[in-house]
Order: sequence, then structure tokens, then C-alpha cells
Amino acid sequence: MLTSETRARLTSIGWSDAIVLPSDMPADQVPARVIIQHRNGYVVHDGTGEFTVQPAPRFLKRGLDPTERPAVGDFVLLKPGRPAQIETILPRHATLSRAAAGERYQRQLIATNVDSVLVLMGLDGDFNPRRLERYLALIQSSGATCVVALTKADQHDDLETLLVEVADVLPPDIIVHAINAKDVQSVSVLHPYLAVGRTAVVVGSSGVGKSTLTNTLLGQQRQATKAVREHDSRGRHTTTFRALIPLPQGGCLIDTPGMRELKLTGEEDLQVGQFADIDSLSMRCRFGDCAHQSEPGCAVRSALDSGELDPDRWASYQKLRDELQAQASSLEAQLKRKGQTKILDKALGKRLQEKYGHR
Repeated sequence: MLTSETRARLTSIGWSDAIVLPSDMPADQVPARVIIQHRNGYVVHDGTGEFTVQPAPRFLKRGLDPTERPAVGDFVLLKPGRPAQIETILPRHATLSRAAAGERYQRQLIATNVDSVLVLMGLDGDFNPRRLERYLALIQSSGATCVVALTKADQHDDLETLLVEVADVLPPDIIVHAINAKDVQSVSVLHPYLAVGRTAVVVGSSGVGKSTLTNTLLGQQRQATKAVREHDSRGRHTTTFRALIPLPQGGCLIDTPGMRELKLTGEEDLQVGQFADIDSLSMRCRFGDCAHQSEPGCAVRSALDSGELDPDRWASYQKLRDELQAQASSLEAQLKRKGQTKILDKALGKRLQEKYGHR
């Protein structure tokens, strides 16, 4: 059990009732939170200060699933030593991940124990509302809440038109804010997601303003920033690693490098959230295995012909669905090699459900 003093200290780094300590926690071990992950070690914060630690040897085993290693956002138990050692990862209550770049299937943790994911998109050359559908697909399976922040709002007079474009691709329950990441008053709309005991991770393309936003919330220039290229509004990676930063607002923010590739993991569910209406349409097709091409009684084709279903949205759904099936197959093959049959059954079931629907 934590003393009230220890709990108050840990609250400054995002501790909440969602974090559960083991009943048999050794008396000499202390909780802390991973704030930076390097190749040769980790930096943690115990609510008083930050310091470097090493992972227990079992976390360094070759072939270990990366998701089983400590990650930024994790609450861990430290074993005393010089340096101290990460002995236990406490159960995660939310995990944001993606498939790593490359042909070999592997999940990559972006952040753990987050309450909100702040998706930043610039109102310049970075503006691409359809990309939000990909972010949302990943976030929906994380356990965290999605919040969209459109940056560089000060550079546009007609924000309403752009907000309508964004609203057209998102479910009505997703909150969208238009902000100037350099302006303290403008970013104050994000404070509710950064209150005491809460953690948010900020994601988006390079140059979108993630580090600028972090500096504004901090009230100081801590994260390096660079201007974007004028011809395509792209920026260079000024943040090269994930870092969890306690904020004056009482909560924590995890800053991340820009994401040039955002691959699905294979465990997402497109039948919920922003594509629930397409799933509902497919349920009305005459045939349970309808491919939505030229089959008679296809409700999806009928909706496309009548204008009820936007062709661009349907194309976006198909692209994500096909990628999800491919990633699920890769996941299935990996689990089969490892003999993880129970998880394999779940992965196979999800792939078949994506292909043939709920019926």
C-alpha cells in the first residue's frame, strides 16, 4: 500500500486509481514511471526527480516481444542498486501502438497508460482529413480517448470550412479543437486533458507543432523546434525519442517523433467507431459473404449509387480493411510460430470477421 505522501508524489507524474500495485510487492521496491527510453537504458521519474535505470535481464532477452519490455508511460517497480533496476512492469490500463515499419510483422509501443491521444494536424500542407481515419482506427483499440487538435489556426481566416471537412470524416463524438500552438490562451482548451493524474500523448507528422505545443504548455523552451519547408509544409524530426513531461497544469504529456508511416497492428476493429455505418449497411446485403461488387441486393452499392455513402469514404474504408487483413495474417503467422494458440484463435476470428462481417 502507498502512503498518502508517496501517492501525492506519484500523482505529479500521472499516478491514478487505474494503476494497481501487486499485493505481494517487495518491501524494498519502489514505484516510478518510465519517462524516456534509450537503447542503452531508461530514464524514470519517482515523483521527486528523474534518474537513469537499467532493465532486469529478462527484458533484454533476444526475441522478446517488444510490447513485453518497459515503454514510455509505464509505471514500474524498481529494485535498489547502482543503478536501480526495473524489476516489474505494472499492469497497463491503456496502450497506444502501431505496426513497426518494414515487412516483418512487429508491434511498436508508442505510449502506455495514457488517457487521451492528442492528434495534431496542421492547417497548411499537412492538412489531410482522411489521415485522421487511420489515427482513429489505432486509437479506438488503445483504451484512450481521441482528441483532434488542428494547429496553425492563426494562419486561416475561414476555419469553419476546414472544420466541416474534418467533421465529415470523424464520428460526432470526437472533439476537434483549432489552436495556435504558440499561444498560451489558445492551447488552454487542452488543459482538461492534462489535469492532475491524467496523461496525454501527442502524435502527428513532423513539423505539425508537437514540440511547440509542449513548450507552450510548459511555459519554457524545453523541446527543440524547427520551421517546416515552405513548398510542402513538412518538418524535420526535431524530437528523436519519446519523452514524458510533467506539466504545470498537473498532468503529463508524452511528446513523440513525427510519424511518416502509421501502420495498423491487425487488432483494430473497423466495425466500430467511424465505420460503424458501413458495417450496418453490409449487414443489410442479401448475401452474408457479399463482396460489394456486382452482387444483387448489395446495400453498400445501393448506398454508393444513391449518394448515401461517400465514394471517397468507401475507398478509405477498403484501403484500411485490406491493410488490416494483411496485418492480421502476419500476426496470425507470428503467433502460430510461437505456439500461442489462444491468441491465434482471437486473431484469426478477427480476420474472418473483417472479411465476412458479423453474420
